[in-house]
Amino acid sequence: MPRIYLDFNASTPLATEVVDAMRPFLADHFGNPSSPHWAGRLAREAVDAARAEVAALLNAMPREIVFTSSGSEANNHAIKGVFFRARSRKPHVIATRIEHPAVLEPCKFLERLGASVTLLPVDSTGRVDPDDVRRAITRHTVLITVMHANNEVGTIQPIAAIGRITRERGILFHTDAAQSVGKIATDIRELGVDLLTIAGHKLYAPKGVGALFIRDGVDLEPLIHGAGHESGRRAGTENVLLIVGLGAACRLAREAPCREKLLQLCEQFLQRLREAFGDRVVLNGHASERLPNTLNLSFPDQIGQEILDRLDGIAASTGSACHAGSHTMSPVLCAMGVKPRVGLGAIRFSLGRTTTVEELDSVVTSMKKLLNSSR
Repeated sequence: MPRIYLDFNASTPLATEVVDAMRPFLADHFGNPSSPHWAGRLAREAVDAARAEVAALLNAMPREIVFTSSGSEANNHAIKGVFFRARSRKPHVIATRIEHPAVLEPCKFLERLGASVTLLPVDSTGRVDPDDVRRAITRHTVLITVMHANNEVGTIQPIAAIGRITRERGILFHTDAAQSVGKIATDIRELGVDLLTIAGHKLYAPKGVGALFIRDGVDLEPLIHGAGHESGRRAGTENVLLIVGLGAACRLAREAPCREKLLQLCEQFLQRLREAFGDRVVLNGHASERLPNTLNLSFPDQIGQEILDRLDGIAASTGSACHAGSHTMSPVLCAMGVKPRVGLGAIRFSLGRTTTVEELDSVVTSMKKLLNSSR
């Protein structure tokens, strides 16, 4: 059976435009961007150009962009950076129960250092209520961090509404936008955020590169200390090759958006599956406030991973886990109140720029054969 890739939320292939932009930096342009001679200047110009591309996609200023090694590093930099510069004796952080581990684990770490952390609930669609955010704020709150879009179910959070609350109260606001950048609008002025995380390999750039938007005037403790790279905010010689790739990916996302195409493909795919399975397929997440490329679907009384294991050649994912033969449900679906008989049968299909109608039709055909025969 031909291989079909429907796991773009896990990682994207490098776009052709990204590969072309990176190729000269594999051999020819090897200089250190901190060196003052001609080789260093070429590297510095490339880093500056990439920074401008990232900033343009976010409607930010280039000086507000700090390059990192990943989205996880950017999240850690934002959360720990605020904590270590906080003046409160017991800093308070607010997050949600469905954040990525790259947010939840740093919060747990800070609790060990004396911080208090509030994890807010979400509704059955995976959305947090801005009023819950408002009610959770205390005089010690130094940071609110809410992901822009969930990596499993694709639900988009009311970031702009939360941003208005944080501005009213003078509290720093961070959003993990690893899944949303390049898929939906991520204008930092409209969102009202002070800090925003990007992960390169979620938008057709290489793995191992990310970025953190830091609004002008926000003072963070560096996560990595050393020399004065990235205007003193992130020590370590810049990875010019990967940074160039991230810049090219951001330019592609801005100049050739694919939101409408992905939205149409997703709707067609969902319709075909509903025609095939009726009430034996359940959509997890918000019906409309959802990433245009993401479908998290449950097949009740089934085990999602077992379905995927039998769909030879189809790459997708499931949030459930198997430990010694015992299956556990995704923490995200648990937080949404999804019943185990439904949640254990969840599969996330995430589409991308190269996904075709023919591939999706093939998946529907394979699933019909598999599930109808096992029924």
